[in-house]
Amino acid sequence: MRVVTTAQPLDVQPTPLALLLLGREADPRSERGVECPGDLPSPSDPDLVERARAAKEKLGDKVFVLGHHYQRDEVIQFADVTGDSFKLARDAAARPGAEYIVFCGVHFMAESADILTGDDQKVVLPDLAAGCSMADMATAEQVAECWDVLTEAGVADQVVPVSYMNSSADIKAFTGRHGGTICTSSNAKRALEWAFEQGEKVLFLPDQHLGRNTAVRDMGMTLEDCVLYNPHKPNGGLTTEQLRDAKMILWRGHCSVHGRFSVESVEDVRARIPGVNVLVHPECKHEVVAAADQVGSTEYIIKALEAAPAGSKWAIGTELNLVRRLANRFAAEDKEIVFLDKTVCFCSTMNRIDLPHLVWTLESLAEGNLVNRIQVDPETEKFAKLALERMLALP
Repeated sequence: MRVVTTAQPLDVQPTPLALLLLGREADPRSERGVECPGDLPSPSDPDLVERARAAKEKLGDKVFVLGHHYQRDEVIQFADVTGDSFKLARDAAARPGAEYIVFCGVHFMAESADILTGDDQKVVLPDLAAGCSMADMATAEQVAECWDVLTEAGVADQVVPVSYMNSSADIKAFTGRHGGTICTSSNAKRALEWAFEQGEKVLFLPDQHLGRNTAVRDMGMTLEDCVLYNPHKPNGGLTTEQLRDAKMILWRGHCSVHGRFSVESVEDVRARIPGVNVLVHPECKHEVVAAADQVGSTEYIIKALEAAPAGSKWAIGTELNLVRRLANRFAAEDKEIVFLDKTVCFCSTMNRIDLPHLVWTLESLAEGNLVNRIQVDPETEKFAKLALERMLALP
């Protein structure tokens, strides 16, 4: 057997992506990845609940704790209010007397709270590593490049950006600078109607599914009216003709939790539970939404189950913490509520906010140590707030 050798070793340099996948580098543009300074209490500490309660009582009216619906029960029990991301940001803005806003959610939510609260209020995220995979799928650089592509195609002046609340402050600011608005899963239709009054096309960021479902299911467009812009391909993977023909230019982003649900999940639960009502979030894939009985935001889901008759059966396509909480809440009313998929699927980044992080945060603040402050720079805040105000002004 002949063995061939080289005189010099191959000069192979790993790419940044390869290093990231190997865990040997970090992505500085990502919302993920900063450890808390100091030591967290042990998760096995039997006194965690009492420690959190004592620190919160010591802070009194100086602290206002917000809990997103997808948080763990151990954290939610200390929330002054619960809700979706925008409701919580508005609740924070309505409490100008609170010096500290502790946001038990993820990074983009805390940014929105900082944008909407007073300059003297301090927004704190218990774990800075609590990011959002969907928000990470659209960076400021990628979106700026997309706008260049639209400009070169000769359609930028016809395009109005509409960004989902689940986006970074940078993306909200881009939206504000370019005459667009923000939307939630509850008011996406109104936001799109407004946008089409301003222009002929919409660039929808960063969740393709919410954009597609709203356009097709709620506004009567066709799938052919929608194109998918992939930021990892030249020109987004689209031709100039496709961009000129499209009404909805959807960003290639998605929620890692809601994207897991499938038509097979719907078919399986219907076979297992006769008479079940399938209720899913509009971040689910279009074919899942089409197969469901009802579609709506987290607030819609909660209200639908509150109004449901005793003895009814429901399969819910959204984050598991919320589904379990609702199942326990309505069990006494004989409402059967199950998770749509057989596979357990929490929001991994939302679950980074646990009781040890909350205790560490509250105790630090009670001792006068400001930790993990989320602060949006003034220029970004100015244009992001403009986009949010356009949403608030929607009829």
